[in-house]
Amino acid sequence: MADADPDKKSRALALVLDAWDKALQEGAEPEVIASVAIYAALADMVDHHGEDAVAEFCATLPDRIRRGEFTLKHD
Repeated sequence: MADADPDKKSRALALVLDAWDKALQEGAEPEVIASVAIYAALADMVDHHGEDAVAEFCATLPDRIRRGEFTLKHD
């Protein structure tokens, strides 16, 4: 799976975080939003890349999470 252009990736993240904030404002629980977002992302990835490729990608996640790759920095 190829990485997206950094500018496009940044814009997409901003849009998703805006939708996340809207869902919170409308009373959705963070854990529910997270679960649904992960499901939607994985389903779309499987549709585009296949189950084996997505399973291999997911196997890389524990190390990436521990390295802080998914920790959002707040200024």
